Amino acid sequence: MNAPANNSRIDRNNDVNTIELSDSYKVTHWKQYPPGTTKVFSFFESRGGMFPDVTFYGLQYYLKRYLSGRIVTPENVDEAAEDFETHFGTSELYNRAGWNRILAAHGGRLPILIKAVPEGTNVPTGNVLMTVENTDPELPWVTNYAETLLSMIWYPSTVATQSRYMRNRVLKYLEETGDPSLIDFKVHDFGFRGSTSVESAGIGASAHLVSFKGTDTFQGLRVAKKYYGEPMAGFSIPAAEHSTITSWGKENEAEAYANMLKAFPTGLVAVVSDSYDVFHACREIWGKKLKEAVLARDGVLVVRPDSGYPPDVVVRVLQILGEAFGCEENKKGYKVLNPKVRVIQGDGINYEMLDKILVAMKINGWSADNIAFGSGGGLLQKMDRDTQKFAFKCSATEADGTWRDVMKDPVTDPGKRSKAGRLALVREKGMYRTVREEEADRLGLKNELVSVFAYGELLVDQSFAEIRARAKW
Repeated sequence: MNAPANNSRIDRNNDVNTIELSDSYKVTHWKQYPPGTTKVFSFFESRGGMFPDVTFYGLQYYLKRYLSGRIVTPENVDEAAEDFETHFGTSELYNRAGWNRILAAHGGRLPILIKAVPEGTNVPTGNVLMTVENTDPELPWVTNYAETLLSMIWYPSTVATQSRYMRNRVLKYLEETGDPSLIDFKVHDFGFRGSTSVESAGIGASAHLVSFKGTDTFQGLRVAKKYYGEPMAGFSIPAAEHSTITSWGKENEAEAYANMLKAFPTGLVAVVSDSYDVFHACREIWGKKLKEAVLARDGVLVVRPDSGYPPDVVVRVLQILGEAFGCEENKKGYKVLNPKVRVIQGDGINYEMLDKILVAMKINGWSADNIAFGSGGGLLQKMDRDTQKFAFKCSATEADGTWRDVMKDPVTDPGKRSKAGRLALVREKGMYRTVREEEADRLGLKNELVSVFAYGELLVDQSFAEIRARAKW
């Protein structure tokens, strides 16, 4: 067998050219600003969407991963020149002089100032979350050159927002029917295989961990550790999948389940039980043939139905397990299974389905203590930038020493009317609102946007623990 060709190997430590981390058309923007322009001021916001507020998260990852330190080298400048000449068919569009200035005057560091609300902060939609402006008057185009990369914060912020709403939804039912202290492990992340890349899985999974501590997407733990200093942000347990159960054959289904109890004699263990007939499995195998083994085990069996209409299936599974193993009524008047048995629903889970299942359980007298949820595609992938209508827009420019407002106001879509001026986020009587910087100064109001990045340096290093604390209502 021949050795692989050298060109098949990727240098993972040198596979990013920051100059090429932007939309192609932005390469031409240095030619497009009005003469005399020295500053461009832009902002990032959620204009609305599925949820009325957003949890800001993920900026520190992108800053550390892509923008901190000496990110532009002479080799980057040369490579981009060659690539863009081929891409556009001309060498006239690429601003080699501008990038050489970043090398000469700034040591390869990006001359921008970024202010942002602390990560984990929950801000109503329609408010500024981050502002960006260039710090070198000869390079005003740099501000919006960074838009493409910085706009990607929409993804972790949307996941963090959805997961926080999931947490609050489940918490509501725990408060009504059971024990709210169980909330941290009620929605478990199974989204890795449904993600579009290893990087997106890591970013999205870490965003989910802002609100929960259960995950099977280990890449999220790596992001939380490397970029936010959290030694171990989430946890998991042994669990079966259909292949490990069905490999025993239908006639040996009980033996497959018995093997799970034997292989994992202590702690939590989850066993998918719908490979054939989940109701038969719960009633005849778990509830009769293996009942004594389940009760004698030093741990908790978590039964997993994985098909059918979740509200109906979950309630019926709870009823069968309750008949087999017994249950008690808690102080709030809801049934709780024998502590040796619980249920996890891992199919079809998204924000809307959580509510449907929990409503069905409550109507039938079951406490939310009995169940945990696993979510895959609905957790990390069924969303886009328009879920919360994120946008990065220029709102002010400086030319010849004078600032002027910049905005868009399309007659075809009033909802896309953008803000104008140099913006600040202020808080009055516990409520956030966006104002001009000069108004904040005039009223003596603190700008909640903090300088987090300047001249290629991270100014604030936020811990995952701090972010979690901010995010929880």
